[in-house]
Amino acid sequence: MDKTFKTKTKFNKKIAVLACVSLGSFGILGNFSSTPAHAAAATHVVISEIYGGGGNSGASYKNDYIELYNPTSSSISLSGWSVQYASATGTFTNITNLTGSIAPYSYYLVQEAAGSAGTVALPTPNATGTINLSATDGKVALAKVTTSVSGSKDTNVVDFVGFGSASDSETSPVATLSNTTSAVRKDNTGGTVQGQGNGWDTNNNASDLVVTSSLSPKNSSSPSEPSGGGGGGGGGTGIDNDHMLLGNPSGATTSTSNSTNYLMIKSQYDLSYSNSKHEANWVSWHLVASDLGSTARQDDFRADTTLPSGWYQVGASEFSGSGFDRGHMCPSADRTSSVTNNSATFLMTNMIPQSPHNNEITWASMEDYGRTLVNAGNELYIIAGGYGTGGTGSNGYATSVGNGVVVPAYTWKIMVVLPNGNGDLSRITSTTRVIAVMMPNNQTVNSQSWGYYRVSVDSIESKTGYDFLSAVPATIQSVIESKVDTGATS
Repeated sequence: MDKTFKTKTKFNKKIAVLACVSLGSFGILGNFSSTPAHAAAATHVVISEIYGGGGNSGASYKNDYIELYNPTSSSISLSGWSVQYASATGTFTNITNLTGSIAPYSYYLVQEAAGSAGTVALPTPNATGTINLSATDGKVALAKVTTSVSGSKDTNVVDFVGFGSASDSETSPVATLSNTTSAVRKDNTGGTVQGQGNGWDTNNNASDLVVTSSLSPKNSSSPSEPSGGGGGGGGGTGIDNDHMLLGNPSGATTSTSNSTNYLMIKSQYDLSYSNSKHEANWVSWHLVASDLGSTARQDDFRADTTLPSGWYQVGASEFSGSGFDRGHMCPSADRTSSVTNNSATFLMTNMIPQSPHNNEITWASMEDYGRTLVNAGNELYIIAGGYGTGGTGSNGYATSVGNGVVVPAYTWKIMVVLPNGNGDLSRITSTTRVIAVMMPNNQTVNSQSWGYYRVSVDSIESKTGYDFLSAVPATIQSVIESKVDTGATS
């Protein structure tokens, strides 16, 4: 456990309930953010993400892209609209015309030029152009015309973003981007919580957007994200299917200065990464029947090139000969709906060193049981990780493998089980089934079935210092986190 993570107690949760009452209409946003929710949510379509490094050296995605978001409650026609690009000091001569409409609280993806590198295709775009964006500096305009605009003050400009050394912007440009980073608009609370819609707009690009290596291109098929979505502390309604619907247990952020607790948001799962341990602290994901298909296991283990520049990237062969498996946290079999989704589980940021008998037998059995629950009509919210240092693999005891990848002493997992439905957060009650396990990372773990290793969520919290299920009301948390599951295991 990184020492920066503070142990919380049930007493703190009681304080949180009292604070919720006293804060009144301010609500609770996880760590009691002082920013009033939705104070600056835009009332028009906004540019929600810009990426110009597509197909460049070190890039994962093949194409540049511009993503739009509609933070309003009405569908908006984009007929006769365009996205336009200019170099840092140039004029707007690069135009991609838009078609169709953008639904309430939904996204619209514009695919642009491809490069010779990159291996990952974008989600199906809503519009396609040939603009070759700079990976570092430039200007992007969303316009309600298809003819060139003059700049950010043009009356036909709906939204405008300058980045890097751009000569024009809304107040100040976003910082310089790179082949592996994009500019992403903050959510409707002014933070970076997944599932609250990227609609923050104070007309200052430098404060409205952040630079991140966790690229997350979304199209019209991505889950809608209402601006009224909650997201923490037990007071919000939450957004169904968000991988972190139930909370951010370590308070991970997308700031590169937070190198031991760095938040990475992917379409298939979210995670907190530790650059000192060279692995995830935890991985969190939602599992529903539509995630389970017929796609074959891709086995394309590879480094995660979306890590911040200068951070060490664990290689695909780094565990070779160590006696430990490349142990998935979000399992390959939980993401078989498409090649892209399955392939994403083979990024090394999703792996921790697991003893073969842990990974292949006892842990795998619990994973199988989770999918059995899904096939029986349930959806799961799951979070998993490692704890402690030093495990025993097929070659004996070790504290690390490869270039300092920490071998955990235990592997843990928490599964919240809900019958299929809507309003997931509001459906969690004191009787909701919560399955938690803590398994020794050794070669004798398979002497018992996975059910033997069931513990309470409280006990995992006491060891890791994390605050699980923090978006669930404290009175319900205190009940479901103190129980040890006794339900079926097969």
